Amino acid sequence: MNKSQTIKQAVILITAVFFINACGQTKQSTMNEPDKNKNTAPLSSTNTLDTATFGAGCFWCVEAVFQRLNGVISVKSGYTGGSVKNPTYREVCSGLTGHAEVCKIVYDNSKVSFDELLEVFWKTHDPTTLNAQGNDHGTQYRSAVFYHNNSQKELALKYKDEINKSGAYPNPIVTEITELGVFYPAEDYHQNYFNLNGQEGYCRFVIQPKVEKFEKIFKNKVKK
Repeated sequence: MNKSQTIKQAVILITAVFFINACGQTKQSTMNEPDKNKNTAPLSSTNTLDTATFGAGCFWCVEAVFQRLNGVISVKSGYTGGSVKNPTYREVCSGLTGHAEVCKIVYDNSKVSFDELLEVFWKTHDPTTLNAQGNDHGTQYRSAVFYHNNSQKELALKYKDEINKSGAYPNPIVTEITELGVFYPAEDYHQNYFNLNGQEGYCRFVIQPKVEKFEKIFKNKVKK
């Protein structure tokens, strides 16, 4: 991720290509407390809430897309899949902690299914590029489904295999499918990023096109 300080110093119309590079860091990173409740969503009187965790490049992009999907209750950006406890954004960006940028998605399974979340996941990023999305490069940007239970694991493996066999992509899908370990929420300034910073370069040139693509493909599933 490039620093937003660099973004602010650039003239948007001249450096639009630069803005297609990685997410920017806007504030000093702080230590994060882990979310150990990996397998369950918040309790509901109707017991229809569930949780999914996806990595698909910059978590700002993933968050913006899934926030707009009907049936999604909340989206929290964070880190998982690494070996370092309480990683900071700077540490994750170094590529040395092994973490992926992910979003933990709480959804109402009476309104949207895990199958539908997987469909949105695979159609709103490139799952064939290893450790990269566009100009965002590094293991923290890897395509990944961090499953919460065996049902999610089986569905993710099934659809990955079916998509590969269908030839929908010219190259094989490299999406990692692995059990969710400890999820560490990202720093506060990463949360709800696109909604709060929509005029910044990265938001305009990278996130906005992804959101528009989602709204076009899934127009019947967009929140009203």
